[in-house]
Amino acid sequence: MSQVVTRFAPSPTGLLHLGNVRTALLNWLYARKHGGRFLLRFEDTDQDRSQIEYSDAIKADLSWLGLEWDGDVLFQSGHAGKHGEALKRLAEQGMAYRCFCSESQLSLDRKLATSRGLPPRYVGRCRELGCDEAEERAEHESYVWRLAIHAKEGEVKVPDLLHGQVTFARRDLDDPVVVRSDGSFTFLLPNAVDDAVDGITHALRGDDHLTNSAYQVWLLERLGYQAPIYLHHGLLLGQDGAKLSKRSGSHSVAELREEGLLPGALVQAMGRLGHPNMPDEAHCADELALHLDEEHISTSSVRWSDEEMWRWHTRLLHELDSELLIPLLLPHVPETSHDRLASFASLIEKNLERVEDAALFQRLLDVQAPLEAEALPVVHEAGAEFYQHALDAWHANPDWKSWTFAVKEKTGNKGKALFMPLRVALSGALHGPEMSEVVSFLGYAGIVERIECAISECAKGQAET
Repeated sequence: MSQVVTRFAPSPTGLLHLGNVRTALLNWLYARKHGGRFLLRFEDTDQDRSQIEYSDAIKADLSWLGLEWDGDVLFQSGHAGKHGEALKRLAEQGMAYRCFCSESQLSLDRKLATSRGLPPRYVGRCRELGCDEAEERAEHESYVWRLAIHAKEGEVKVPDLLHGQVTFARRDLDDPVVVRSDGSFTFLLPNAVDDAVDGITHALRGDDHLTNSAYQVWLLERLGYQAPIYLHHGLLLGQDGAKLSKRSGSHSVAELREEGLLPGALVQAMGRLGHPNMPDEAHCADELALHLDEEHISTSSVRWSDEEMWRWHTRLLHELDSELLIPLLLPHVPETSHDRLASFASLIEKNLERVEDAALFQRLLDVQAPLEAEALPVVHEAGAEFYQHALDAWHANPDWKSWTFAVKEKTGNKGKALFMPLRVALSGALHGPEMSEVVSFLGYAGIVERIECAISECAKGQAET
């Protein structure tokens, strides 16, 4: 078998969304598993909607996800001449023809077919027009180009890794439009010809393209090209059961980046959809590729879960080396030295669900940082006397275990009434790292400073009441 070559072929008419990510990821994983190449090709023939800013954004998002492509970026517009040549060859074989039917006529035909219990296919009205008549009418009438696929006999066979060889009877296929009345190509012909010219051996995409694949296999065979082997997987749905797309409220990758999502979290959540046998220990894209079992990807639709994506975010966040975590924390914590921030990152990383949670622990770095809103009443309820006893006990017992024992003996507080006021005073939050680790991080002077601050906060609270 020749080297595997897959591709991701988005239209640069918008941002990269979750539905696009799945297509890109599966093609990337397949190519990497088989030691092949993964190409990026922009289908930019819709000049009115294609924008360079979108192609740049898609490239940036793919790089952020770690889905690097091989070789130069390709553009469908670069093959425009080959698309025209392909149409001409098909027309010369009688495999493509001009259709002059108006939209009102086509609508009437569809209604009539439906009323008779028939599929609303094109009736083939213009298919038997002679070349001379079609040429003459084309000079003053609007027309589209159709492929002459529909027939009473014959089959089209689509090679598919998941479904086996899928056979379509030509009597069940339409004569699809390949060139619009404005002269622009629809998706079918350029996409297929580009795959052939670019040497694509495998194309992984949603099963909503299965009929399109039948049309494309048919036209590629007529042009003398080898069609790719396809893998038509189940569709990606939202929680409401609708197909997930940018039109149905799907997240853009740019939005998730702005929310601070780790790229690996999106790759993990997406790569495991419809692939239940992916091992738990595969925590990077290369490991997912190694364990990809393409012949057992679900043929059924799968539902996307933001919650699962963010669970992976938290899990990967906890696995990050503190040096890699530091840049993510910087926007959420006070300025401090690199070494201090590294120690801070090691201390709190297991208590983060998202990087912005670091703001809850600012008091560990800055004694003047405001307390978490729910924590302030804990300080006031404990009172200045409790904290004064705690301060006195700390001077004599500067370690967590003996300190809390001494405070308990002096105040009579125990359990939550003992530990929670101390946690809040030192860390600023109701929950967090082990207190013995917090004490070690703050040191003798840091503890004194924060207990004194708590005493002042109690005094301030009393004065206000």
